[in-house]
Amino acid sequence: MSDEKTGGGGSMFTVVVAAAANLGIAVAKAVAGLISGSSAMLSEAAHSVADTVTELMLFTALKRSEKPADEEHPLGYGPERYIWAMLASVATFVGGAVFSVYDGVHTLATGEELGDPLVSYIVLGVAFLLEGYSLRTGLRQVRGEAARLGAPATHYFRHTPDTAVKAVVMEDSAALAGLLLAAGGLLGGQLTGSGVWDGIASILIGVLLVYVAWVLGRSNAQLLIGRPVPQAMRAGIREELLSVPHIIGVLELTTLIQGPTEILIAAKIDFRDVSSAEQIEWACEEAEEQLRERYPSIRRVYLDPTPGLGQRRPAAGSRPPGA
Repeated sequence: MSDEKTGGGGSMFTVVVAAAANLGIAVAKAVAGLISGSSAMLSEAAHSVADTVTELMLFTALKRSEKPADEEHPLGYGPERYIWAMLASVATFVGGAVFSVYDGVHTLATGEELGDPLVSYIVLGVAFLLEGYSLRTGLRQVRGEAARLGAPATHYFRHTPDTAVKAVVMEDSAALAGLLLAAGGLLGGQLTGSGVWDGIASILIGVLLVYVAWVLGRSNAQLLIGRPVPQAMRAGIREELLSVPHIIGVLELTTLIQGPTEILIAAKIDFRDVSSAEQIEWACEEAEEQLRERYPSIRRVYLDPTPGLGQRRPAAGSRPPGA
């Protein structure tokens, strides 16, 4: 989890670039697949269509999650991005993986008549360049955010709550792998005269998309259920709270990621017994100010003054100690 604000504009640009690339590639792959009769090319066309739908959903997620909090949604709309991102992973599975596996199995069962693969090779080459550029844009954002936070890029990518960028990078990586598989299927069919290689390539593309959809779906499900900030950040939050005058203990700390730049903090705090009400109020204000200064992604801080275990009164009806 970042302790700085993630660039929402950077995520938006990454998604738009990916959507534009995938839309053009989908049309070209479909035409090439019809001309060459390649099931792998048609699977790749379905792959690109699914990716385009995914990017549109991610774009919707980014726009809707930016809406400010209101009376009906007092905690804001940040989590809505994970709902749309979850739907995007379902679109990848249904629109790309299912079609690819079905088309591959159908090709293996009935065979296919191979046409001229030249157009397909040209389309694959152009698609590789476009997908590569889109992937480069996503990786550049990941490296930039990781460098700003002083974290390894791979660690940031695994744990980032910015699932829009994560989806783009994973889908573009899968697209490049799928293009290589499609090219291998075309080459195998060209060398052997059999459509088996093309069918196998189509099935492998489908399996690849199943994996991508599963990883993205799991990431978004964890954030929808409620994921805390990493342990290192929780330790930093405790450290900041305990550095505030009049605070002597953090009895309970709850953290919740509501979005890439939205963290909620709730804590039960033990204050000095001799602190006045005014001192407790100002201590809460200072604690919130320090937390936001160190971690700008923290948007909401709720502190509950709570007596320590040694000062708590016995429950009604129970006997006091030593009685």
